[in-house]
Formats: sequence, structure tokens, C-alpha cells
Amino acid sequence: VTAVFYEGVPYRGKPTRVFAWYGIPKLPAGQKCPAVVLVHGGGGTAFADWVRLWVGRGYAAIAMDTCGCVPKGKYGDWQRHDAGGPAGWGGFDQVDAPTTDQWTYQAVADIVLAHSLIRSFPEVDPKRTGITGISWGGYLTCITAGVDPRFQFAVPVYGCGFLGEDSAWLDVFHQMGPEKATKWLGLWDPSVYLPRITMPMLWVTGTNDFAYPMDSLQKSYRLPATPRTLSLRVRMPHGHGGPGENPEEIHAFAESILNRKAPLPAITGQGRDEKDVWVSFTAKAPIAKAELTYTQDTGKWQDRKWETVPAQIDSTRGQVTATLPEGTTVYYVNLVDSRSLVVSSEHVDLSAQ
Repeated sequence: VTAVFYEGVPYRGKPTRVFAWYGIPKLPAGQKCPAVVLVHGGGGTAFADWVRLWVGRGYAAIAMDTCGCVPKGKYGDWQRHDAGGPAGWGGFDQVDAPTTDQWTYQAVADIVLAHSLIRSFPEVDPKRTGITGISWGGYLTCITAGVDPRFQFAVPVYGCGFLGEDSAWLDVFHQMGPEKATKWLGLWDPSVYLPRITMPMLWVTGTNDFAYPMDSLQKSYRLPATPRTLSLRVRMPHGHGGPGENPEEIHAFAESILNRKAPLPAITGQGRDEKDVWVSFTAKAPIAKAELTYTQDTGKWQDRKWETVPAQIDSTRGQVTATLPEGTTVYYVNLVDSRSLVVSSEHVDLSAQ
């Protein structure tokens, strides 16, 4: 794993440099490997261990800092360097600045340039690249995937669009006032960019995520016209390191697209007849377990209590069935294959029907 600065886009008329870690696995002569671009979230920076994780899997990887910092200091308080772009996160206070000087523009540009950089290395197959990002990095992944069609897959973790409707930043938008909030959302909400996405997507998150709730997630993943896969765990922790970087579903998704390995199970349909619900699926690896996940609560998504009960698997028909407990307000179904990989159906909000 090697440290590098690369040239960014100008900020306030001055040149910028972007710090990144990159790594390339040892390869036989003449062999090329796939690559992944890693986008950190709020409080983070370029993380060398995240790059090492993917290099250990046989991928080239690059992780850049998107806030004009270097990885010196401590979490949330990294050292800025003299040639950095704007500080994060969101750039809400920058909305009246020139568009090209605002944080989201600069951060997305940093990511696109990192992608171009790693694709230029002779060891990398430029036709086999993907992107994943965590929290604010998932937010940036949604936007970047909509403006850089060279990626073959995109995996936002937690992050999604519709920040102005039901997110952790509603107070910020209120303080901005309606005019500035509308301007920011028109420029930088992922919902503007998600319809442009041309590659398959995997969405990884938890039921009670504090920043990006399930209703906004659903509206977001329905916007791209490309294949989508969901992996929604009950009370999945929010963070870098293990929670956001290590889900094996991300690795398996990348392998299926870039190395043609066995794909994740695919949800092909779902429905409900009164209290009886069903989900149809196809799977290369056997489905080892199925669960109905439900809540009887209403109100803030982050505060709802979720329960799981076993669902019945009919592997011959490729169908899972379950009966909704009395008082269910929202439900979805999780399938767990023999590799312990989790895919989810879309949630159904009965309280909204």
C-alpha cells in the first residue's frame, strides 16, 4: 500500500492536491486485476487498512481523502494540508459559492479522478472497476455512479438520497431557509443523479440507521433502472471499519460482476394476500435460512423495534412464505444463503396503505 498525492480540480482558482492510499496485489507477469474505489464517510479520511482489505482479495484499490486532509491526527480531526479543497461535510454553508467550489462537487471530482488514476495503472483492467462508500461516502457513491459510467458496479453503504425529506440533516435545512435548502437539494441530493446510473447496485444498511432512514432508502434504490440488490440487517451498526467495510455481501457482489463468480441470491418478486406474504427468488448457492423481519411500531424509523421470525423455504418453487404477526406495520424478508450472505426484499409499509 502506497501513499500518493494526485492533482485535483481547482478550488477558489488555485490548484489542489488530493491525498490517497492505493495498493495493487502481486500478479503474474502480464495479468491484470480488477479495481475498487473506496470512499470514506463523515469524520473519516483515506484509510490504508481498507485498501489492504481489498488488496488481500486480489483487487487493486484506492482510498482518497475528500476533505483536503491527510491521515494524521485522530478520527474527525485530521490534519489539513495547504493544497486541499474545501472541508466536509455536505458543504451546506457553501451553497452560495460557485458550484465548482462547493464540497460535493470537489469530492465527486476527487473520486472520479481517483478512478481515472487507478484505471491508468498497467496492472489494472480498466473495464473491471467498482465503487463503494460509507455514510457520506455512500451519499457520494450515489452521485458519482450517476456521473461516471465507467464503473461496473456501485455499493452505497447507509448513504442514499432524499436528504430533505427524512434524514439526519432536517434541522440544517431548516436553518438554511427554504430558498437555500431548495438550491442545495437541487444541486447535491443524490435523487438528482440516481436516475442516470447505468450499472448494477447493491444497497447495504440497517433498519435503524440514524442518518439515512428506510423510507428515503427505498425511494432512492427505486430510481436507477438497473438491477438492484438489497442487504438490510436489523440494527446494523453505523461506522467505518468492520460495520461499513467488511460486509461479505459487498465482496461477493464485486466478485460476481468483475470475476464472474456466483452471484448473490436475487429477489424476483414479492406479494401479500392479507396476512400471508411471499417472496420468489433465484439462487446459485442454496438458501439456508429465511426470516420475516417486521415491526409493530410507527413513528421515527430510527426508533422502531424490529423482530424476526423464521419463514418457510420452498427451494423447488424458489419461494419463501410467512404469516404476518398481528399488528405488523412494516415488514420485509431476508434470505441467507449457504455462504451466510444476506439479501432482502423491499420493505412494505402497511401503515401507509
